[in-house]
Amino acid sequence: MNELALERVTDLKQVVNVAIISPCQGRYGGLEGFVLAIAKGVRTDQDVNLNLCFKQTDGFELGRDLETRVADSGAKVTFVRKASMDLVRAIWQADVVHVQNPCPDVVFMARAMGKPLLINVINYSRGGKSLHERLWRLCLGLGHRRFYISEFVRRTWEKSEQPWRNSRVVFPICDLSALEPLPPEQRKGFIFVGRWIENKGIDTLVEAYGRAGLDPQEWPLQLLGDGPLRQRVEALVSKLGLRGVQMPGFVDETEKGERIRRSKFAVIPPNTREDFGLVAVEARHLGVPCIVTRDGGLPEAAGRHSLICEPGDVEGLAALLKRASAMDAQEYASLARTTHESLPEELVAPSFYTKIYSELARGSRASVARG
Repeated sequence: MNELALERVTDLKQVVNVAIISPCQGRYGGLEGFVLAIAKGVRTDQDVNLNLCFKQTDGFELGRDLETRVADSGAKVTFVRKASMDLVRAIWQADVVHVQNPCPDVVFMARAMGKPLLINVINYSRGGKSLHERLWRLCLGLGHRRFYISEFVRRTWEKSEQPWRNSRVVFPICDLSALEPLPPEQRKGFIFVGRWIENKGIDTLVEAYGRAGLDPQEWPLQLLGDGPLRQRVEALVSKLGLRGVQMPGFVDETEKGERIRRSKFAVIPPNTREDFGLVAVEARHLGVPCIVTRDGGLPEAAGRHSLICEPGDVEGLAALLKRASAMDAQEYASLARTTHESLPEELVAPSFYTKIYSELARGSRASVARG
């Protein structure tokens, strides 16, 4: 085929069939939110026909929360088993395969069928030499494009200062609140949002709040969520005699956004090597500055204007709480504004993925035409 004919073939406007494949335990979490946000964002694009496949992991049980989110997304969603014929069929019918984490069954089938492969890497490498780690590292090399959720995650896998060819860091798309930031004078106190489990730092935060000795009326602390540490946290609050701590439990997304934007600071203090930090992005979207620990990819999510201490450092966190409370109105307003305004330049829109899918499909079709 001559060059002119090849150019005509590759320039034809064709619908791109995309299979997004994501491992799933049946509950709604950060990964499910990410792929549903992509599906929701591109569903009206006439150039993309998207099939979102949740690949059931061991012990899968579909929860009402995920079921509701799927229905609300309006996207085409299917649930498939690992290495099943439904999964094979989804990959076979796709022009582009977009997998979340380098799952060996998906990667090997996609490459065997000659499908362009985009791999989103969500979890960091533990650095071991297990079969799991070796397989994932092998599969990473088979991707045509690799997107890492944070620079922290990328470096654990690629172990290099500079990204491999066709690798880059792309923050996850989030289904962010439709609420707008409130004026600083309508905000008060600190807020924590997360699971009450080991290494998320909720007990460290309660201790730090006690040591900071702040006015509980002006600087209350809201602890959203719940989990196995509730009794420990309640006992610690009682032991320290803290009057400014509020524990409303789980709240819906609308109330969560409202509570965040009415807070002056979001506090996210884990000690667990976080891959990223979606709560930090949610807070920044509402113009709420973050106080975080230097933990994994969290500082990247919280942005360059966040206040940072070391993980597990009660005194360091208490010092940041006091520093935050000592800001005058002008300093806080400036911090809140830059926190909000710096976020859009770090995020991508769903149209970004539409472009990537088209590029991968066009490259594949051009290769077929040349052959």
